Amino acid sequence: MKSMRMANMLVAGIIVVLFWGCSGNQATDTAAAADGSGATTVAGQAGVKDDASMKDVVKVAAGSPDHTTLVAAVTAAELLDDLSNVGPFTVFAPTNDAFAKLPAGTVEGLLKPEKKADLQNILQYHVTTSMLRADFFEDGQELGMANGGNATITVKDGKVQINGANIIATIPASNGIVHVIDAVLLPK
Repeated sequence: MKSMRMANMLVAGIIVVLFWGCSGNQATDTAAAADGSGATTVAGQAGVKDDASMKDVVKVAAGSPDHTTLVAAVTAAELLDDLSNVGPFTVFAPTNDAFAKLPAGTVEGLLKPEKKADLQNILQYHVTTSMLRADFFEDGQELGMANGGNATITVKDGKVQINGANIIATIPASNGIVHVIDAVLLPK
Protein backbone atom coordinates (compact mmCIF):
# COMPACT_ATOMS: atom_id res chain seq x y z
CA MET A 1 0.00 0.00 0.00
CA LYS A 2 2.83 2.39 0.92
CA SER A 3 4.77 1.64 -2.28
CA MET A 4 1.63 2.22 -4.37
CA ARG A 5 1.13 5.60 -2.70
CA MET A 6 4.77 6.52 -3.34
CA ALA A 7 4.45 5.38 -6.95
CA ASN A 8 1.38 7.54 -7.45
CA MET A 9 3.17 10.46 -5.86
CA LEU A 10 6.14 9.98 -8.16
CA VAL A 11 3.98 9.83 -11.26
CA ALA A 12 2.21 12.97 -10.21
CA GLY A 13 5.60 14.67 -9.83
CA ILE A 14 6.67 13.72 -13.32
CA ILE A 15 3.44 15.04 -14.76
CA VAL A 16 3.84 18.36 -12.98
CA VAL A 17 7.29 18.76 -14.52
CA LEU A 18 5.89 18.05 -17.95
CA PHE A 19 3.11 20.60 -17.76
CA TRP A 20 5.02 23.32 -15.95
CA GLY A 21 3.74 25.93 -18.35
CA CYS A 22 0.05 25.18 -17.90
CA SER A 23 -2.01 27.74 -16.02
CA GLY A 24 -4.88 27.33 -13.61
CA ASN A 25 -3.13 24.81 -11.36
CA GLN A 26 -2.06 25.65 -7.83
CA ALA A 27 1.25 23.78 -8.19
CA THR A 28 2.14 25.55 -11.43
CA ASP A 29 0.71 29.06 -11.03
CA THR A 30 3.17 31.90 -11.53
CA ALA A 31 3.26 35.25 -9.83
CA ALA A 32 5.08 38.48 -10.65
CA ALA A 33 8.20 39.16 -8.63
CA ALA A 34 7.79 41.57 -5.71
CA ASP A 35 10.47 43.90 -7.12
CA GLY A 36 8.32 44.68 -10.18
CA SER A 37 10.93 43.25 -12.55
CA GLY A 38 8.31 41.23 -14.41
CA ALA A 39 10.10 37.99 -13.53
CA THR A 40 7.97 35.04 -12.53
CA THR A 41 8.26 32.61 -9.68
CA VAL A 42 6.87 29.11 -9.39
CA ALA A 43 4.89 27.94 -6.37
CA GLY A 44 5.62 24.63 -4.66
CA GLN A 45 8.75 22.57 -4.05
CA ALA A 46 9.82 22.77 -7.71
CA GLY A 47 9.97 26.56 -7.43
CA VAL A 48 12.57 26.61 -4.65
CA LYS A 49 15.66 28.43 -5.90
CA ASP A 50 18.93 26.97 -4.66
CA ASP A 51 22.04 27.42 -6.76
CA ALA A 52 24.42 26.06 -4.09
CA SER A 53 23.12 22.55 -3.44
CA MET A 54 23.14 19.51 -5.69
CA LYS A 55 20.21 19.62 -8.13
CA ASP A 56 17.19 17.36 -7.64
CA VAL A 57 16.00 15.10 -10.49
CA VAL A 58 13.67 17.82 -11.82
CA LYS A 59 16.39 20.46 -11.93
CA VAL A 60 18.80 17.98 -13.57
CA ALA A 61 16.29 17.45 -16.40
CA ALA A 62 15.32 21.13 -16.57
CA GLY A 63 18.99 22.09 -16.93
CA SER A 64 19.52 19.79 -19.90
CA PRO A 65 18.91 21.04 -23.44
CA ASP A 66 18.35 17.39 -24.42
CA HIS A 67 15.34 16.97 -22.10
CA THR A 68 13.02 19.86 -22.97
CA THR A 69 10.29 17.49 -24.19
CA LEU A 70 10.47 15.47 -20.96
CA VAL A 71 10.28 18.63 -18.85
CA ALA A 72 7.27 19.86 -20.87
CA ALA A 73 5.57 16.49 -20.35
CA VAL A 74 6.25 16.39 -16.59
CA THR A 75 4.91 19.93 -16.33
CA ALA A 76 1.75 19.06 -18.28
CA ALA A 77 1.25 15.98 -16.11
CA GLU A 78 1.57 18.14 -12.98
CA LEU A 79 4.39 16.03 -11.52
CA LEU A 80 7.02 18.75 -10.91
CA ASP A 81 6.55 19.08 -7.17
CA ASP A 82 6.30 15.32 -6.62
CA LEU A 83 9.66 14.71 -8.28
CA SER A 84 11.21 17.68 -6.46
CA ASN A 85 10.47 16.11 -3.08
CA VAL A 86 12.89 14.08 -0.97
CA GLY A 87 12.64 10.81 -2.91
CA PRO A 88 14.68 8.77 -3.43
CA PHE A 89 13.87 8.42 -7.11
CA THR A 90 15.45 6.70 -10.07
CA VAL A 91 14.30 8.47 -13.20
CA PHE A 92 14.85 6.98 -16.65
CA ALA A 93 14.90 10.20 -18.69
CA PRO A 94 14.28 9.92 -22.45
CA THR A 95 16.04 12.51 -24.58
CA ASN A 96 14.29 14.80 -27.06
CA ASP A 97 15.54 12.45 -29.81
CA ALA A 98 13.88 9.52 -28.02
CA PHE A 99 10.53 11.34 -28.03
CA ALA A 100 11.06 12.21 -31.72
CA LYS A 101 11.16 8.46 -32.51
CA LEU A 102 7.51 8.09 -31.46
CA PRO A 103 4.89 8.15 -34.23
CA ALA A 104 4.04 11.65 -35.48
CA GLY A 105 1.52 13.43 -33.27
CA THR A 106 2.01 11.14 -30.24
CA VAL A 107 3.68 13.69 -27.98
CA GLU A 108 1.32 16.49 -29.00
CA GLY A 109 -1.67 14.23 -28.36
CA LEU A 110 -0.43 13.25 -24.91
CA LEU A 111 0.03 16.89 -23.93
CA LYS A 112 -3.69 17.59 -24.35
CA PRO A 113 -5.57 18.04 -21.05
CA GLU A 114 -7.92 15.12 -21.80
CA LYS A 115 -4.88 12.79 -22.07
CA LYS A 116 -3.39 13.80 -18.71
CA ALA A 117 -4.04 10.39 -17.09
CA ASP A 118 -2.35 8.58 -20.01
CA LEU A 119 0.61 10.94 -19.84
CA GLN A 120 0.92 10.44 -16.09
CA ASN A 121 0.88 6.66 -16.57
CA ILE A 122 3.67 6.83 -19.17
CA LEU A 123 5.79 9.20 -17.11
CA GLN A 124 5.36 7.16 -13.93
CA TYR A 125 6.60 4.17 -15.93
CA HIS A 126 9.94 6.01 -16.13
CA VAL A 127 10.38 6.25 -12.34
CA THR A 128 11.13 3.94 -9.43
CA THR A 129 10.88 4.99 -5.80
CA SER A 130 14.43 4.10 -4.89
CA MET A 131 17.92 5.16 -5.97
CA LEU A 132 19.41 2.54 -8.30
CA ARG A 133 22.92 3.11 -9.62
CA ALA A 134 23.86 1.48 -12.94
CA ASP A 135 26.18 -0.99 -11.18
CA PHE A 136 23.16 -2.29 -9.23
CA PHE A 137 21.44 -3.63 -12.34
CA GLU A 138 21.60 -7.30 -13.28
CA ASP A 139 20.57 -9.06 -16.46
CA GLY A 140 16.91 -10.13 -16.29
CA GLN A 141 16.16 -7.97 -13.25
CA GLU A 142 12.57 -6.71 -12.94
CA LEU A 143 11.98 -3.21 -11.60
CA GLY A 144 8.70 -2.08 -10.09
CA MET A 145 7.84 1.27 -11.62
CA ALA A 146 5.85 4.10 -10.05
CA ASN A 147 2.80 3.39 -12.23
CA GLY A 148 2.56 -0.16 -10.82
CA GLY A 149 4.05 -1.82 -13.91
CA ASN A 150 7.34 -3.67 -14.25
CA ALA A 151 10.31 -2.99 -16.52
CA THR A 152 13.09 -5.44 -17.40
CA ILE A 153 16.81 -4.74 -17.20
CA THR A 154 19.18 -6.30 -19.72
CA VAL A 155 22.95 -6.24 -19.21
CA LYS A 156 25.13 -7.35 -22.10
CA ASP A 157 28.83 -6.66 -22.56
CA GLY A 158 28.67 -4.13 -19.73
CA LYS A 159 25.89 -2.11 -21.40
CA VAL A 160 22.64 -1.65 -19.50
CA GLN A 161 19.19 -1.43 -21.09
CA ILE A 162 15.71 -1.05 -19.66
CA ASN A 163 12.98 -2.54 -21.87
CA GLY A 164 15.40 -2.22 -24.81
CA ALA A 165 16.27 1.45 -24.18
CA ASN A 166 19.99 2.06 -23.69
CA ILE A 167 21.20 3.91 -20.62
CA ILE A 168 23.55 6.42 -22.23
CA ALA A 169 24.44 8.57 -19.21
CA THR A 170 23.90 8.69 -15.46
CA ILE A 171 23.63 11.84 -13.37
CA PRO A 172 23.41 11.83 -9.56
CA ALA A 173 20.84 14.14 -7.97
CA SER A 174 20.07 15.30 -4.45
CA ASN A 175 16.94 13.15 -4.31
CA GLY A 176 17.99 10.20 -6.44
CA ILE A 177 19.58 9.49 -9.79
CA VAL A 178 18.79 10.19 -13.44
CA HIS A 179 19.61 7.59 -16.10
CA VAL A 180 19.44 9.19 -19.54
CA ILE A 181 17.87 6.76 -22.05
CA ASP A 182 17.56 6.73 -25.84
CA ALA A 183 13.92 5.56 -26.10
CA VAL A 184 10.59 6.28 -24.44
CA LEU A 185 9.36 3.46 -22.21
CA LEU A 186 5.74 2.53 -22.89
CA PRO A 187 3.76 0.60 -20.27
CA LYS A 188 2.30 -2.71 -21.35
